[in-house]
Amino acid sequence: MYQPGLNDIRAVIAVARRASFRAAALDLGMSTTALSNAVAKLEAELGTRLFNRTTRSVALTDAGRGFVEQIGPALEDIDAAMNAVRSRQAVPSGVLRINAFATAARDILSPLILEFLRRYPQVHIDLATDERLIDIVAEGFDLGVRVADLLPKDMIAVPLGRAQRYAVVGSPDYLALHGRPKVPTDLLEHPCIRVRLPNGMLYRWQFEQEGEKVQIDVNGPLTLDEASLARMAALDGVGLGFFMELDVRSDIDSGRLERLLEDWTPPLSELCLYYPGRKNASAALKAFVALARDVSKSRA
Repeated sequence: MYQPGLNDIRAVIAVARRASFRAAALDLGMSTTALSNAVAKLEAELGTRLFNRTTRSVALTDAGRGFVEQIGPALEDIDAAMNAVRSRQAVPSGVLRINAFATAARDILSPLILEFLRRYPQVHIDLATDERLIDIVAEGFDLGVRVADLLPKDMIAVPLGRAQRYAVVGSPDYLALHGRPKVPTDLLEHPCIRVRLPNGMLYRWQFEQEGEKVQIDVNGPLTLDEASLARMAALDGVGLGFFMELDVRSDIDSGRLERLLEDWTPPLSELCLYYPGRKNASAALKAFVALARDVSKSRA
């Protein structure tokens, strides 16, 4: 006889939170088919539908909403009890889920995440990159990585010791043909690689010098929403690009790209690891935070 388990309940909670089977499956590290089957089996056991599904949307039924409202706090209590046990582990183990901007993830991958895995091989890290600002607790993450001025006020923050910067770059061939902008407004005379944000808006390039802030709505032949594609286009001389410095630092160092308007791109807020203040943090989370503090000191 089928007995619903915690994973089946977590599947329902994940789908309710994300309003999407595909997004929930990615969060849980399982296939969409397996997730759909788990929810369907639970619905069959309960004798009622928990979700109304169409080809474009997923929404809780009245029964599903009541189920989630009642079972959600109970699941949190179970997780708290499990974390209390994990916090007493001598050797960190289990899963740590981390959410970060893609650029931030690249910055911490080698010095922090890979080093942590070398030290604690019994821990599995699930790193999700997301350009949206999300509620890491509501979306089931243990930790987040963002710049300091974007952190929620109720989180514990650990500075990671390196301020981020923007960089305007162009290929040597492009600059030989079109010349170099001297001030941000010169960009209006240059073809630029435009960036589309996750909300669909086009990003305005931001500059600052001695307290003067400027935003430029650039023009150009190409609009992209992924930094690695924009980098490829800049290397090919399609136009000038606007990146986080980390994404193009090796290209600048090698001469494949040249940096422009550097005096208009001062350091931004430093990168921080953040997490909620839980009474019974797991041994893995405690060890990860301790290593992050060490990494911060080494970068200071």
